[in-house]
Amino acid sequence: MPYREQIPIDKGFDNSLAMMREGYLYITNRRKRFGRDMFETRLLGGQKAICIAGDEAVKMFYDESKIMRKGAAPKRVKQTLFGEKAIQTMDDASHKHRKQLFMSLMTDKRLEDVVDIFKKEWAAAVEVWESKNEVILYNEAIKVLAVTACNWAGVPLDKDDVDLRASQLEALFDSAAAVGPRHWKGRHARNALELWLQQLIEDVRNGNLKVPEETALHQMALYRDSNGEHLNTHVTAVEVLNIIRPIVAIAVYIVFVALALFEKAGEKEKLSNAEDDVYEMFVQEVRRYYPFFPFAAGRAREDFLWKGHDFKKGNLVLLDIYGTNHHPNLWENPDQFIPERFKERQESPYDLVPQGGGDYYTGHRCPGEWLTVEIMKSSLDLLINRMDYHVPKQDLSYSMMRMPSLPKSRFVMNQVKKI
Repeated sequence: MPYREQIPIDKGFDNSLAMMREGYLYITNRRKRFGRDMFETRLLGGQKAICIAGDEAVKMFYDESKIMRKGAAPKRVKQTLFGEKAIQTMDDASHKHRKQLFMSLMTDKRLEDVVDIFKKEWAAAVEVWESKNEVILYNEAIKVLAVTACNWAGVPLDKDDVDLRASQLEALFDSAAAVGPRHWKGRHARNALELWLQQLIEDVRNGNLKVPEETALHQMALYRDSNGEHLNTHVTAVEVLNIIRPIVAIAVYIVFVALALFEKAGEKEKLSNAEDDVYEMFVQEVRRYYPFFPFAAGRAREDFLWKGHDFKKGNLVLLDIYGTNHHPNLWENPDQFIPERFKERQESPYDLVPQGGGDYYTGHRCPGEWLTVEIMKSSLDLLINRMDYHVPKQDLSYSMMRMPSLPKSRFVMNQVKKI
């Protein structure tokens, strides 16, 4: 007989409020309490949910014969972060077909292009920052990345519209786990951005707007699905946003890069004019150590048995991303910031999962992960070797309840000078 075991249960009719109160640590806190990497809870109106963590859990979660994405993302996340009928909500052949489109945009040449654009925009921004009494890095990075993302994606963006579009793009990911005004701001921003992009897509299709063939706007406007049909303009706009929005979200990581340079003794000196592999280690530790995505959601495709637990078709399954990146079985001294841990690390698709796990080409791992790492490395070089600045006294603490988490001050700098 197959081995079966009752997993711990976090009692309560609906523990959504507890999840909101504890944020990134909701799953981890219960895993520690129960002494298990799997437990049952109830969320989103009393739905049964199985919470899991660890590299074996990642491997199972990204096994498409067991877990699917259809019906997993809460409606408020689709209304803000992903968009309706986005690639993140698809499975099987249709997902793989559209994933090929996203991966085709991540060539070495195109990654070099986005880094070059980013460096140019940052350099221009620093010249403006030099004349300011203080600079809030998060706000400025949002604008630099919005211009970078639109330029790289082939989306025309007037200078007069930069502040508006940057604010709207930031609202998409800032509102994903929010309720009340933050959520409504995200929904309003998505509606406005989708209408803007739909018009541009129509202009590309009817020949009124010419954009470079290698760009996301061109490729997605003319993309045909597995049935040989163009996507409707709304879905196309959703997917163009799924290229632009994650690039702008790198601002969160850039702030944590700056925070680590400031708070972790000796790191800045070690990185000054260092080799690329040293930058890579630092960036990967920032991605592992600091909070970004709290968890990923899926649903059981069919009934199956895993580690003694019967998963039933349709069960909601939550993978603890933050907890896996801090799992003591995977990371020595997981709550310490140690970039050198990556020096001789054997790469695995199942342990370092800040943007998801598994295979890039066939699974649901974020196609923009390589782009994220390259822009983070560039921001590290720019902060250390291309500019000088002072960090005044401020509140740099960050809440594990707020998703996405950010230092309360958003990292204030003054006395900025270009080197």
